[in-house]
Amino acid sequence: MWAAATSLAAWVYLYFFHGGFWRGDQRLGDGPAELGAWPRVTAVVPARDEEATIGRCLAALVAQDYAGPLTVILADDSSSDGTAAEAARVAAAAPPGRPVETVTAPPLEPGWTGKLWALNAGLDAAATAAPDYLWFTDADIIHEPEVLTSLVAKAEEDNRALVSLMVRLNCETFWERLLIPAFVFFFQKLYPFPRVNDPGSEVAGAAGGCVLLRRAALASAGGLAAIRSEIIDDCALARLIKGARHAIWLGLADHSRSLRRYEGLADIWSMVARTAFTQLNHSYLAVLGAVLGMVLVYLVPPAAVLGFVFHQNLLADGLGAVAWLLMAAAYLPTIRDFARPPLEAVALPIAAFFYGAMTAGSALDHLRGKGGRWKQRSYDFRS
Repeated sequence: MWAAATSLAAWVYLYFFHGGFWRGDQRLGDGPAELGAWPRVTAVVPARDEEATIGRCLAALVAQDYAGPLTVILADDSSSDGTAAEAARVAAAAPPGRPVETVTAPPLEPGWTGKLWALNAGLDAAATAAPDYLWFTDADIIHEPEVLTSLVAKAEEDNRALVSLMVRLNCETFWERLLIPAFVFFFQKLYPFPRVNDPGSEVAGAAGGCVLLRRAALASAGGLAAIRSEIIDDCALARLIKGARHAIWLGLADHSRSLRRYEGLADIWSMVARTAFTQLNHSYLAVLGAVLGMVLVYLVPPAAVLGFVFHQNLLADGLGAVAWLLMAAAYLPTIRDFARPPLEAVALPIAAFFYGAMTAGSALDHLRGKGGRWKQRSYDFRS
């Protein structure tokens, strides 16, 4: 009974007092028809062995209907496949005024994560174009033609130094349907978007797949070198910029999507385990607390309801039922955003069970010296 009551109290807080994170209502507009003088933008795409998607990614950037100057830079991080060749093909077909340049990142320096090192190489190359904004976007993402215009309009009209989008992730395979909507839900719970977007709040977050950033704001905050060892680089960048007293904005994308597919549980497990232990500040005690918290908040309600035949406690059953209903109600907007049947909202506890296991697995990976593994590299930096 007390476990069910505690879980219900947690869901009352999350639903009514945690920034309305679950609403999913932070969205970009379509942008104005005219902004006056559109600022200069350089898109920087870090890539390491992305032959399968880089061509479509770069072609979508070249096809932006942005009215201002736009340059595209591929920062090749020691790719061993045809990534550079695909970029050269897109560059050869690019229209006048939309140059596509490939730069090769130098050998990775100690203390840097690979993505930030590649972005920094692209940043150096972008200096000659002297852009007002940098557009960091991943090599497996496609943006529809209107996206850059909307990003810049948001930054200019609202005076935001950083504007970021959580792009649409694939949700087709069994494991994607079970776990990807939950991934977006948990991300919004960790970084409530309305609080991120409130200049008076200290909460800062970003989604690294799409970040528009004022170059001057980044330079004044110390550049990428200030966060060079961060594995969760997107949120570290947001903290850096907001900590320098610049306003930021984070929302859900309607016109940007990821090409990356997660065919099985192992693919999603690797994505989550890479950062979970870092998110918990490399603390095994925090991991234990997080896992126990997941059990209390997400697993106790269905256990109280479905286990009534064993415990015969009507009050515990009722408390668990209300908590489960609040949980499903909070999850429903995310389920709808992925065009999934509303009934799937009640399955969030199953997804939470797997995410708890992934969190524990992340700690074990670090214990074995394989922490933060991504793209054949392991990052186990400790603060």
